[in-house]
Amino acid sequence: MAAGGVSVETAGRRPRIVVVGTGFAGYYCLRTLESRLPPDAAELVAVNPADHMLYVPLLPEVAAAILEPRHVAVPLRTRLPRTRVVLGNAAAVDLQARTYTVLDIEERPRTLPWDRLVFACGAVTRLLSVPGVADHAKGFKSIAEAVYLRDHVLRQLELAEQADDPAERAARTTFVVVGAGYTGTEVVGQGVLLTREGLRHFPRLRPDEVRWMLLDLAPRVLPGLNPALSGPALRVLRRRGVEVRLQTTVTEVTPTCARLSDGTEIPTRTVVWCVGVRPDPLVEAVGLPTREGRVAVDEHLAVPGHAGVYAAGDVAAVPDPGRPGEITTMTAQHAQRQGRLAGNNIAASLGHGQSRPYQYEDRGFVVDLGGFQAVADPFHVPVTGVVAKAITRGYHLVALPAGRSRVAMDWLVDVWAERPLVQFGLVSETAVRLGDADRIA
Repeated sequence: MAAGGVSVETAGRRPRIVVVGTGFAGYYCLRTLESRLPPDAAELVAVNPADHMLYVPLLPEVAAAILEPRHVAVPLRTRLPRTRVVLGNAAAVDLQARTYTVLDIEERPRTLPWDRLVFACGAVTRLLSVPGVADHAKGFKSIAEAVYLRDHVLRQLELAEQADDPAERAARTTFVVVGAGYTGTEVVGQGVLLTREGLRHFPRLRPDEVRWMLLDLAPRVLPGLNPALSGPALRVLRRRGVEVRLQTTVTEVTPTCARLSDGTEIPTRTVVWCVGVRPDPLVEAVGLPTREGRVAVDEHLAVPGHAGVYAAGDVAAVPDPGRPGEITTMTAQHAQRQGRLAGNNIAASLGHGQSRPYQYEDRGFVVDLGGFQAVADPFHVPVTGVVAKAITRGYHLVALPAGRSRVAMDWLVDVWAERPLVQFGLVSETAVRLGDADRIA
């Protein structure tokens, strides 16, 4: 027994590879290890609070009641048959003793020894010092948050229809999305269509009573992507009636309103926070060298000065070969590629293959705006409309590790059938409170 009564598992004969987090980076790291290493070469362990890898890019369609939540969750135990999955949250990492302590789903500590350790714990919602955001804004980074937002939007329409006070009615039918990046733009694009569909069930509400707003301090929507995508996306949103306010943000959120940097006050019961993410808090607790808050690694994804320690994805400050002196951005594409490379290089460290530096080819981005609209720049060729929509859905089907037929069927049904807009109330507001964003989810 270790100090404090915490048991330490004894290491077996095989080297143990512990991967912390099973987002894009962690999942693809383990997939690569399973394919590169013989079964007896190493023991693979995944530490994560959930038993699935979440395909985050499709979350807006979960919130819009197009996709069933389970269809965007990739089950770890079936997709990673050689990996031992340990459900739990990070508690501590001892780099000297080479142990990792996990709090399991019943809050019991377990300490695992490791021979190779991969930090792939991703990122959490970035909260700025804006009063009220942590308590009253809605996040959008997990299945629970997507399901909650769907229920919340439908609930506001129902309460607005029942309201006798015109001011309350207007506030409940006003939806503010903060952050016009990839996530915020997709959320507002899908959200408008969700409420438009919902109005069929609330005949006392008029379409002109529903108001969607998109805010960002940047001078254009999709500021981190190809500028050629911004104009078409902005035009689609404005045609749908979205009020886009650029170079404007929220200065305070209360239970009944959002105060903006231009001095205006927007009565609302819904502020969706899509401002961005920051590296998982575990990075600060471990004490590894960082750059811009992310674990500093070399071009092989190894942490200098710490043999056997690697990092990949949003949590890693990976040198960007396409932008000398910069680090890679926090995108699913980088996380997936870095996860594969981490798996390759760890296998090489065990004598299977050769270690390689991080290289990538930017193949562009896709942004689904809902309906038959999307914007994309495959291989840097801007495309809009139905063609971009086909490219977007084709890309997601190829990139989705599992459940492609189920997702494709959901899309097909959505074209021909009315969406089943129901409120289950399975996720409480306290369960998705942004003030708890530091927890690993």
